[in-house]
Amino acid sequence: MGSNGTSNTIGNCSNTSVPFQYSLYAATYIVVFIPGLLANSVALWVLYRFISKKNKAIIFMINMSVADLAHVLSLPLRIYYYINHQWPFPKSVCLLCFYLKYLNMYASICFLTCISLQRCYFLLKPFKARNWKRRYDVAISATIWVVVGTVCLLFPILRNAGLANRNQSACFADLGYKQMNVAPTVAMIMMAELAGFVIPVVIIAWCTWKTVISLQHPHVTYEGVAEKQKALRMVFLCAGVFFICFTPYHINFLFYTLVKEKVITSCPIIQSTLYFHPFSLCLASLCCCLDPILYYFTTSEFRDQLSRHGSSVIRSRLMSRESGSSMMS
Repeated sequence: MGSNGTSNTIGNCSNTSVPFQYSLYAATYIVVFIPGLLANSVALWVLYRFISKKNKAIIFMINMSVADLAHVLSLPLRIYYYINHQWPFPKSVCLLCFYLKYLNMYASICFLTCISLQRCYFLLKPFKARNWKRRYDVAISATIWVVVGTVCLLFPILRNAGLANRNQSACFADLGYKQMNVAPTVAMIMMAELAGFVIPVVIIAWCTWKTVISLQHPHVTYEGVAEKQKALRMVFLCAGVFFICFTPYHINFLFYTLVKEKVITSCPIIQSTLYFHPFSLCLASLCCCLDPILYYFTTSEFRDQLSRHGSSVIRSRLMSRESGSSMMS
């Protein structure tokens, strides 16, 4: 479950190694690290410091930036491992980085769903939006962190099993895997897929459909149309990020778990599942770069504040350079 430790033999399938996975992970995390770090740091700075009216899903965006930053900050250790193929740090640090990957994934899924649902709801029920309190979003966000943070503990627990007889310098893709009975495995898969994928997909699809339908209302003012188009853009971008980053992983997750539990014995299915798994995890990490794009293109306050304060920073630097050069001349 999770990152992709694969042995050379599973069932009757003798060739299940994925030799390119180390290079793929290292290259992906190198590409994601700098843009993800800069974009989410700037996004968090702008969202938290300069947008005083924290409505229109701003609280959810702040929490999503925190989740992205937590994962991004762990990427240098992942890059080190996939380049050197050994883990010289404490095992607890490995499991923490492993945990942050899935915490980021499922927290992002929840916050994307909340953003879509809230924007759609406020669009359809504008009078309800006026009475909505900031503390409601804070309470929802805190609940998400507690629930997701607790559930995601299963990932490092299951992958930390059986390490006594394994290489203690192994981490991430080479972690152990706890074998379970078929019934608990199927129950766990169904709950994970339902809560972490199916329900969010249904909610985001419903929000997109309702927002599109609302634009076809014949008695809508120009301001109303503009607001509906903003909401539609946000819902569409949430759906796009969700589809690109998380759908491939959850489609493959079902097969991957059944392969690791040796329920699936067909060699072609085993090989294709294990080969696709690294790609699905790499796509999931792209959310750290795509989420700030969502903030920029869907929140006018974010664009205004970023432009205003970015310009002031540039002007102050130019003035300091000019003053410095004048003193030297």
